[in-house]
Amino acid sequence: MNNAVAGFSKLSKKEKINWIAKEYFSTPEEALNIIRNYWNSDEKLQQLHDEFIENTISNLYIPLGVAPNFLINGKYKTIPMAIEESSVVAAASKAAKFWSTRGGFKTTIIDTEKIGQVHFTYSGDVEKLQSFFQEIKPKFFFDTQSITKNMQQRGGGILDIQLKDKRSLLNNYFQLHATFETKDSMGANFINSCLEQFASTLKEEFQDSALFSDEESLKVIMSILSNYVPNCVVRAEVSCPIEDLTEKHIQNPQEFAERFVQAVQIAEVEPFRAVTHNKGIMNGVDAVVLATGNDFRAIEAGVHAYASKNGQYSSLSHAKIEDGIFTFWLEIPLALGTVGGLTSLHPLVKLCLEILQKPSARELMEITAVAGLAQNFAALRSLTTTGIQEGHMKMHLNNIINQFEATSEERHLIKSHFKKTAVSHSAVVEFIENLRK
Repeated sequence: MNNAVAGFSKLSKKEKINWIAKEYFSTPEEALNIIRNYWNSDEKLQQLHDEFIENTISNLYIPLGVAPNFLINGKYKTIPMAIEESSVVAAASKAAKFWSTRGGFKTTIIDTEKIGQVHFTYSGDVEKLQSFFQEIKPKFFFDTQSITKNMQQRGGGILDIQLKDKRSLLNNYFQLHATFETKDSMGANFINSCLEQFASTLKEEFQDSALFSDEESLKVIMSILSNYVPNCVVRAEVSCPIEDLTEKHIQNPQEFAERFVQAVQIAEVEPFRAVTHNKGIMNGVDAVVLATGNDFRAIEAGVHAYASKNGQYSSLSHAKIEDGIFTFWLEIPLALGTVGGLTSLHPLVKLCLEILQKPSARELMEITAVAGLAQNFAALRSLTTTGIQEGHMKMHLNNIINQFEATSEERHLIKSHFKKTAVSHSAVVEFIENLRK
């Protein structure tokens, strides 16, 4: 690309695609074919997808799978998972089946509080500001009545507003720190609308107040929700007598349980391990979050901040052996919604929520946490028994076969060969090359 493009957003979809094909590809028609091949044949459905974001040219598909046999609080669930990584859905399904005969998963909602902040600077007498805040605090609730009315009817709304002195971090820095309950909505738009009204009220009341001198100033910097929700937390756990852990790959359940607990303890104290450990949890969490139309970037950011809440990045999950009982659990912040946004627009998201039997936001928190715990259990079971690569590389075999566009006959021969042979990229490539000679 030699020059900037002017007015790109005003071009039609066809014009945008043609420009990209001509600007970046030596064979524009080939690029155009790839882009068009991923359009939905239903024009109305494609238009719906086009309007989710800006400058849409095509669709990037991610596989949608399901993991059955999840026994959660005594009820069976089939969990939809949208993810491109092989072995994740299989591992979750295997863990679900394992625990379905050992009492299943138990969950507890610890809290559902969400947070938003108005960030501002103030130069003046802090005692005056504190007195002023207490005086006008009821006005914040009054001025947002039109915004909070519907939410209050559903049992939600503004829980509290606090003035926080942050001058130890930045000169003259203060916050209005507000907490919210948003029920089945994730609540981003609701929270941000409330915060912007708080900011407006704060500025207007400050200007009208006789309490402050001309030398004292207050400036609002920004108003925005926080994706760090340490008080919107769900706990998921599994437990059983150690002897009940016995299965094909666990001949000595006591030894397995001890190794498993040690593996978790390593992730609790070693950040290099904790990051990969938690990534495994997020394989399950993100797949459910994406399948249900929620914001996995917000979840990721909040979860990893939570993993660092004690000053060092650490494991989200924990394990123990006590009185002959093996217990494995995690506590994770999940601000999720089942109404609004893509949940009411995307046909597959609506289908996924139907598969989950139309859960409330609290129920979706529980299901999502269970998916993360199941994924973590599956990974740690492999790591402490057969090793992670055996199962992963067998699942990865399909990707390698597809990369080389194997015929159905070649595919059969390759899979038969690697049933008893270790899978590696180089071994598969060598076998295919020999096969084609």
